[in-house]
Amino acid sequence: MPMMFEQQERESNKAFAAFKTYLELGPERSLVAVAARLGKFRTQIERWSKKYDWAARVQAHGQHLADIERKAAEAVVTVSGVDWGRRQVEHREEEWSLRGELIAAGRKMLEKFKEGSRGATLGDVARALDLASKLGRLSSGLPNEVKEVKETVTGRLEVEWEIALRKIYGGPEGATVDAEVVESKVLSQGTEGKG
Repeated sequence: MPMMFEQQERESNKAFAAFKTYLELGPERSLVAVAARLGKFRTQIERWSKKYDWAARVQAHGQHLADIERKAAEAVVTVSGVDWGRRQVEHREEEWSLRGELIAAGRKMLEKFKEGSRGATLGDVARALDLASKLGRLSSGLPNEVKEVKETVTGRLEVEWEIALRKIYGGPEGATVDAEVVESKVLSQGTEGKG
């Protein structure tokens, strides 16, 4: 079955040509303009327009073009997304490979440093291994920076000092010391992020 804006069954070639002219006029379309362009009577164009529902056919044609545009845009986005996904994987693989090379180079520099050879300082070794670590973290999806978390716990300890001192050093000969266990209470606890 033909699409609504294509030539319909029992629609003559002349009637379809008139519809195509109407469709191609775009926003300036009118039945009068079609009649003038084709040299037909306006009443004939009006009959064809009504019989073959030109208004609905123009709307169907517009919807068809919009669907094509949407699908083309989706295809472009899909292809682009696939391309960028592939590029990201390639980039991660390259970073991982470079990481391995930097570790090997760092080890060679470290050996030269241990041997006392010139050309490699401990700073060179540290920079190579630090860069290798960063590349490894990036390529494997780990965070690039490690953040230190410092916890400060503040508390108060209540002690019966006299009892404690007698227990440690002993009291008078034969004296018994009673002690009571008191749990310490945490008064405040805080964390600070340092980055």
